[in-house]
Amino acid sequence: MSADPIYTEMIIEYSRNPSNFGKIENPHIHRHDSNPLCGDSIDLYVNVDGNKITEVKFDGKGCAICMACTSVLTEMIKGKNLEEVKNFKKDDLLSELGLEHLIKTSPVRIKCALLSLKALKYGIYSYFVDKMNDTEAAGNLKEEAASLY
Repeated sequence: MSADPIYTEMIIEYSRNPSNFGKIENPHIHRHDSNPLCGDSIDLYVNVDGNKITEVKFDGKGCAICMACTSVLTEMIKGKNLEEVKNFKKDDLLSELGLEHLIKTSPVRIKCALLSLKALKYGIYSYFVDKMNDTEAAGNLKEEAASLY
């Protein structure tokens, strides 16, 4: 175990035993993203019923921070409506694991922590635009995802 304070017990536990790990066959939303600096690579799968996220899973590999944040994000969005989820901010995710300090102290690690949120925002953007033909509902998700870090 590292002496680095960002490796809290919760992060280690989530990285070893992630929630919602696996794949969804024929998901409504699927997005792959990676962080080549750290070797993180994830696929996010989401099913939607109406405007509500009914199922969410992820697959892939990555560092403890990436796996823990992705796991927590899946817990946070399950059962929520897309309007609420599309407005999630990076602080919403980082604060769940006490990682707010990463924004200023570790620019490399912030990419690990926010990879899943970036994939989610791009995925929801694509869902609104491609599957629902609703660019207005997509809003500025693409720009938000691109500027997370």
